[in-house]
Amino acid sequence: MQAVTPNKPDTKLPPLPVTVDTVIFTVMDHTLQVLLVKRREEKFAGLWSLPGGFVSEDESLEAAALRELDEATGVRDVYLEQLYTFGDPGRDTRGRVVSVAYVALLAADRCPLVPNDLEAEARWWPVYELPQLAFDHPQMIEVALDRVRTKLEYTTIGFQLMGATFTLGELQRIYEVVLDRKLDKRNFRRRLQLLDLVEPTGETFQDGPGRPAVLHRFRHVDFVHLRERGIHSPF
Repeated sequence: MQAVTPNKPDTKLPPLPVTVDTVIFTVMDHTLQVLLVKRREEKFAGLWSLPGGFVSEDESLEAAALRELDEATGVRDVYLEQLYTFGDPGRDTRGRVVSVAYVALLAADRCPLVPNDLEAEARWWPVYELPQLAFDHPQMIEVALDRVRTKLEYTTIGFQLMGATFTLGELQRIYEVVLDRKLDKRNFRRRLQLLDLVEPTGETFQDGPGRPAVLHRFRHVDFVHLRERGIHSPF
């Protein structure tokens, strides 16, 4: 049955401001970090918060999130996944505001910040050394981190943190940083081979003494389908 949309609303709906906030993680200096911006508004002035802002009447939620992210940080062309809707009546001291949060991962080589707003201040913060945050953004970061760690078990989301090529050692270290635990090297590589997630490029990389490490690249596969067949994540 096709839905019918009236040309004019029968009643005037009460205004309810909606914002979008984005939790973007990266791994730099062997540390999981999150992107924050310093607030200039009167409320929470000088505190740090997630990139975000109000949604205009003529744009979608995702378009608003991408626009706000670009304006505050200069970060573009990033895949956003809708995370959760935060609607506690007291979450914003300015009044009743609902926020739709998004989460994304970004490789370290795509992390230089060049805000379009020249007055904006943005930087990466280690997730375990965060400054005082505005609103309920600590909760947003916590929910986002839990989502990312969970999705490592059945998707290839973690590869968004990698460059075009990488060594298996680098890949394992990235996953260990996100999961905040050590992984068994032999089991990690054995399961990677079983899942056929990566392939060698034919090139090597010399990182310190010893034998050069083989560079790999991500091989696109249907990870969820493999999971349904009873094959689980190596992580």
